[in-house]
Amino acid sequence: MPTEPSLLVIAAINTLAWPMIQLGLAWAFTRMPDHWFVRDAMTKPCPCENRFLNRVMHVKRWKDRLPDAASWFAGGFAKAKLTGSDPEYLRRFIRETRRGELCHWCAIACVGFFLPWNPWWADLVIATYAIAANLPCILVQRYNRGRLSTLLARSEAKAWIGRK
Repeated sequence: MPTEPSLLVIAAINTLAWPMIQLGLAWAFTRMPDHWFVRDAMTKPCPCENRFLNRVMHVKRWKDRLPDAASWFAGGFAKAKLTGSDPEYLRRFIRETRRGELCHWCAIACVGFFLPWNPWWADLVIATYAIAANLPCILVQRYNRGRLSTLLARSEAKAWIGRK
């Protein structure tokens, strides 16, 4: 008859598994082809979304405090600063916000991995952690994508007018 693992063992597994999951997902997502993130209607920003994210969630105040793990891996795209304004760079940045958002949604979905060995109350702790650690990153990706989409539209309009 198998014995239940102690709370110390469960805590150790949970503590070690989360960084492995987060870093593993970040690494895997940097390896995914760019064309997977070109267009996604589900993540297309709504014009009112940035107003909500800025006025209600105050994303602009705290977004710069979050880490950007993509730059830790070869092939990752640093999203901490906007370093260009040409349309191709902005399109790439927008793709990378989609990549980052999906990576964080997948991390939240990994909560199910912990359910088999955790007691119900630890499942709540794990779920709370997953949301608290990933939802701010998702909000920042969506906020930045809205702003970048506006910049891209302006940049493309200038380029189009310049051709006339």
